[in-house]
Amino acid sequence: MGLSGNLKYKLQTASIVEKLIAINVLIFILYFLFQTIAFLFKLPANFILEWLVFPMDPGEYIFKPWSIITYSFLHSGIWHILSNMLILYYSGMYFLAYFPSKKLLTYYFLGVIVGALVYMLSYNLFPAFQGTGKSYLIGASAGVMAVLVGIATHIPNMRIRLLVLGNVKFWYIAAFLVVLDIIQIPFGNAGGHFAHLGGALFGYFYTKQLAKGNDIGSGFEKMITWFLSLFNSSDKPKARMKTVYKKAKKSSVNPGKKKNNIPKTEKQQKIDAILDKISKSGYESLTKQEKDFLFHAGKDN
Repeated sequence: MGLSGNLKYKLQTASIVEKLIAINVLIFILYFLFQTIAFLFKLPANFILEWLVFPMDPGEYIFKPWSIITYSFLHSGIWHILSNMLILYYSGMYFLAYFPSKKLLTYYFLGVIVGALVYMLSYNLFPAFQGTGKSYLIGASAGVMAVLVGIATHIPNMRIRLLVLGNVKFWYIAAFLVVLDIIQIPFGNAGGHFAHLGGALFGYFYTKQLAKGNDIGSGFEKMITWFLSLFNSSDKPKARMKTVYKKAKKSSVNPGKKKNNIPKTEKQQKIDAILDKISKSGYESLTKQEKDFLFHAGKDN
């Protein structure tokens, strides 16, 4: 397999978490590459940033409504993007073991939107921010917090292996980050901390509603499905083939032939065993077969 074939295979088998991270990293590199070129040739560079960041002023936002999403793909520096992507990776991998990929995108982007709105509301509501001038929001933290708190609410007692502290319950980690955001508000980047809290609050509320049978993000998820279908040219042929296999599946008496036919209890037991292995030894301790199983289980749920 050549280099291009190997890259294509990795893209096809990558989880939605890995794809989100790749997009964020690619945009980060391209933006700062553009900044470097603009600096060397003394060209204006801030106009791109101004059109993509999310403003605190509702009047300014009206003229760039796309910024409620685009701001989340911009990061201020290497530590900003590194911390966000690390949290997204580890929380996202656990998330995919219990929810499908489109649900993760729903949590992530609705967390981004809610975080931006909480940021705007706080800057226009609290007296502490009056007279501070213009302010803008960047970073994926609100979406990342929505995923982290969302899955921590779903499996609060799952133990996560941390290098220094050992095995720590999932909800301890989420609660620590939320409290950290609250206590840091007076010391700088208040708008960013409010956005984080907005994403976290959404993740918690969404998971609690799902537990009650209320999918408050179903409409947004349908929109994501429609949007992704625009880039998938194979959707139509697959739709035609469904009627071909429907009858054969009905008359089949050979369960267990495919891995998707594993009984629910057996499948869940295998998922729990893999997650327990992750909590004890880390994700990298999994075999390729275990990683593939966990990935497909997350997509099939």
